Amino acid sequence: MKRLVSYFLVLNLVLQNLCAQPLQKKTAFTRQDSLRGGITPGRAWWNVLHYNINIDVNIEKKEISGYNQLTFDVAQPGKNKIMQIDLQQPMFIEKVTDGNISYPLKREGNVYWIDFGERDFHTAKGKVNNSIYIYFKGKPQVAANPPWDGGWIWTKDAKGRPWATVACQGLGASVWYPCKDYQGDEPEEGAIINVTVPSDLVAVANGREGPPGDERNGKKNYSWRVASPINNYNIVPYIGHYVKFSEVYKGEKDLLSCDYWVLDYDLEKAKKQFGRDVKRMLKAFEYWFGPYPFYEDGYKLVESPHLGMEHQSAVAYGNRFQDGYLGMDLSGSGWGKKWDYIIIHESGHEWFANNITTNDIADMWIHEGFTMYSEVLFIEYYYGKKAGDEYCLGIRNKIANDKPLIGPHGVNQEGSGDMYNKGANLLHTIRQVINDDELFRTILRGLNKDFYHKTVDSKDVEDYFSKKSGKDLSKIFDQYLRTTKIPVLEYKLSENAISYRWTNCIEGFNMPLKIKDQKGEIGLSPTTNWQITKLAGVSPVSAPEFDNLLYITTKQLSQ
Repeated sequence: MKRLVSYFLVLNLVLQNLCAQPLQKKTAFTRQDSLRGGITPGRAWWNVLHYNINIDVNIEKKEISGYNQLTFDVAQPGKNKIMQIDLQQPMFIEKVTDGNISYPLKREGNVYWIDFGERDFHTAKGKVNNSIYIYFKGKPQVAANPPWDGGWIWTKDAKGRPWATVACQGLGASVWYPCKDYQGDEPEEGAIINVTVPSDLVAVANGREGPPGDERNGKKNYSWRVASPINNYNIVPYIGHYVKFSEVYKGEKDLLSCDYWVLDYDLEKAKKQFGRDVKRMLKAFEYWFGPYPFYEDGYKLVESPHLGMEHQSAVAYGNRFQDGYLGMDLSGSGWGKKWDYIIIHESGHEWFANNITTNDIADMWIHEGFTMYSEVLFIEYYYGKKAGDEYCLGIRNKIANDKPLIGPHGVNQEGSGDMYNKGANLLHTIRQVINDDELFRTILRGLNKDFYHKTVDSKDVEDYFSKKSGKDLSKIFDQYLRTTKIPVLEYKLSENAISYRWTNCIEGFNMPLKIKDQKGEIGLSPTTNWQITKLAGVSPVSAPEFDNLLYITTKQLSQ
């Protein structure tokens, strides 16, 4: 019994951590929050095209130094431009130059203002590229509880050797390098990450490995190139005693290179675990969501000292080569221990978070809700629809309904941690309403095709579902995303009839549902007004069977 109690205490802590986002508890917002999360005048006039990040990592001092060559084009021509660049304290910018001229800097908290004076950015958007070199250095914030409370991670592997990386979702990429730290403006021409480390270590990053770097003065340079647009927080180096093995997956679009970087002593365990789950993940997700979105950059898993993160084309893996979530089934259904949670969940983000990225972190339910639902779809693909339903119902039990899934916009604040489990159950509910699994799959694939490598708002996705399904789903999205209320179907039974209406819901809520009586399935279209439908074989004490896959509650009233 003590062991059982201990297990559930640990599971509860894990579930709290899973849904604990780093900014979630803010109740008041400052100018710094608006500068971080909004489209400010210092951001609006220019568009990021490419980052070329070059850093020298001092493992012993836990310091980094280097420069970011930022290439951009201009959306608003004219003189007297002030550029906002984000870099969080205690990191600092030493200078900004275009190679000839150094520009004045002014710091305001975690923001720098670059004054270009009389320089005339007269070019039309997309026509001419402009570059500046931003030199920076310092000791970046150390992660207190990665990946949830992020920053740089400086640790040791099992042999006592240096092991370092970054996890900074929510906190922001500006915790370690200067950038436009806003999700809605990805470097659309990709990025280069050059990392110099002590020569006995290996540096891995996103995309594909470039030519071998120089080795001098006891240091070696590693170069990685990303061809696709990439979210700022996804750009990370991993530094350690890494070795690599590879395989090729024959996917929908082409042959996909799959590379795995793990610590040298974990090679055999990784070959077994990754070899089993990566290809079957790709097969299931390409079926449901369409081709892997980053064939140009390849698929990569990298062993990390923290649990995991969706770092694009370099997914962080720290699940200790075991099934489930650190060996546990988050759903309690039994289905969650038949696969490696981090491989499946974090890879699902390649479609939802990395391919389709929200402009504002307030809409992050799109990242987490869809990816949590990808677990349901993975189970369904291999173990059947009933198994997927059971897993989804299991994670439903962890929903707190503490606040809406969508947070306040423009201040770098996400909504409730329920974005995972409630987000997945919202999608399962929408699927029942659409009532056509092939159409539902077509919509998921269409999202990834029509919003390929794009940033979106929640409304873009909501409207897409309504348009492609041919059903107005707006009230359902409003109910589950923007309130904490779970709709209640109140009903009364009389001889061979049922009266019903929706309560605990927004005005105009009209979600249809199915019930079963002795003769079969019947469709109802409840509103907030009472309606009545004839049934076969029911009485005031013999209720029909309601669809338990909808995330609702039911309440029988007396006549």
